Amino acid sequence: MKVNGSGLPAHHLFVRHVRKDDRPVVSLRALDQGEQCIVEVSVYPTTTGGLEPTSLGPYSFESLDEAVRFAEEALLALEYLGCTVHSGPTDELVAA
Repeated sequence: MKVNGSGLPAHHLFVRHVRKDDRPVVSLRALDQGEQCIVEVSVYPTTTGGLEPTSLGPYSFESLDEAVRFAEEALLALEYLGCTVHSGPTDELVAA
C-alpha cells in the first residue's frame, strides 16, 4: 500500500475494471492520500495483446468529488465505446 506525505497509509477508495469483447481494456484505482486524492490508470493496449498494462498518471485531485467526477466521465466515455465497467475489490483484473 502506498504511503502519503504524512507517512500514513493511503486509503483505498475504489477500483473499476473495464472490458470490451471479454478482454481487459482499462483499470482505474483511486486512493485518498489525506491532502489529495489520486487516480491511477492502467491501460491494456490491444497492440501487445493486452497482457501487460501501461500506466498513465497518476492524476491528482484536491478533493474526492473531483477524483470521482474524473473517473465517472472516463468510464462513461468507455461505456459509449461499447465497454463494460465492473467494480473490483483488488488491483488485479479478475476474469469475468
